[in-house]
Amino acid sequence: MKNVSISLARAQQLILHGAGLGSAAQFGKGKEAAFKYLDHLGFLQIDTNFVIERAHHHSIWSRVPDYKTDWLYELQDERRIFEFWTFASGFIPMTEYRFSFPVKEALMTRRKSVTPKETYLMNQILDRISREGPLMARDFENDRVKKSSGWWDWRPSKIALERLHFGGQLITSRRKDFQKVYDLPENIISSDIDLTPPTQEEFARYMILRSLRVWGVGDVRDIAFRARYVKGHAIKSELQKLVEEGVVLAVEVEGIKSPQLYMLAEYEKLKIKSSNNVFILSPFDVFNVRRQRLKLFFDFDYMVECFVPEKKRKYGYFALPVLVGNTFIARMDAKADRKEQVLIINNLHFEGVRTTTFDKKKLAKKIYDFALFNGCSTVLLTRSNDKKIQQQLNAELDALTKQPRRRIRNIS
Repeated sequence: MKNVSISLARAQQLILHGAGLGSAAQFGKGKEAAFKYLDHLGFLQIDTNFVIERAHHHSIWSRVPDYKTDWLYELQDERRIFEFWTFASGFIPMTEYRFSFPVKEALMTRRKSVTPKETYLMNQILDRISREGPLMARDFENDRVKKSSGWWDWRPSKIALERLHFGGQLITSRRKDFQKVYDLPENIISSDIDLTPPTQEEFARYMILRSLRVWGVGDVRDIAFRARYVKGHAIKSELQKLVEEGVVLAVEVEGIKSPQLYMLAEYEKLKIKSSNNVFILSPFDVFNVRRQRLKLFFDFDYMVECFVPEKKRKYGYFALPVLVGNTFIARMDAKADRKEQVLIINNLHFEGVRTTTFDKKKLAKKIYDFALFNGCSTVLLTRSNDKKIQQQLNAELDALTKQPRRRIRNIS
């Protein structure tokens, strides 16, 4: 197998383009641009953390500058996207519904045996939804026998709803308050959607082409990441076939040591204009979920520390990667105080890059835009490992918000 050799800079270009970060508005503007991004991605991860705007909205805003959170709910109402699992829960284009079948089958084989009592409850739920229409978990009686012991200690009706969802007997959407709504698939899926279960080979090819479109450059582990719940998939054998067919290219990146890398053949001659745009990314952005890729291709060692005990955190609870061009320049630990309408930056840690490599005014403007996106009118930058840049940014932010920092210094 002959490798195509590309430079690290070219690999970075392809990776950024695949993630939708090749330019400030790679997919355009408006609701259609939001759908184009989701359709390109094939899967938009949902996350519940609300310290700042939730990850699914944040991810779209990073690519579609004029994004409004209502658009995602409108796309659901228009039946253009649905919610299900790949490596996590997220939104998927409705046209790809058939490729959720292998995941559903895999999830069902992993679950515990269902008791007759649980089967009866599931049938009751299906009957009620068929008669009454879409319902939420709170529409069912509180059938908890004992007090909840934690976040994932669901009551029986909630467990039954999720089992029906995982098995494909129910389909879900999200309300603006983040509550799940459960409905029958036949009430949601239009008649023109292909519901033919894919063969093992079709599913593998779908995963390979989908993944490489988003990763830009990736190895087998990257390609198979979204199929992690599907055991016995044929990704390796189909990947070899696609290479032989010339649809996928085996790649060698200069200066990078890794397992065999691949990219789409159509990406080989793709013209990409490098930019110096600023992106403030969600920890759960598709660009960040494969941490080893960030280290390998961008020399950025990243971990979201909300899962780390407080005493062991180095950068903060929810430090957001800040990307300029092809360089991660900082991590911004932020929290939106929605009551006071202040975006509090508890820590802005710069990565040791030369301060001349990025525009402070452009960074300040992006931080201000991020504050507005989070429903905040002012920004409070409290700490940074570079005091000089902190002063410069505070001056720029004061000018943008027309709110001298001394007026908001007591907010924490």
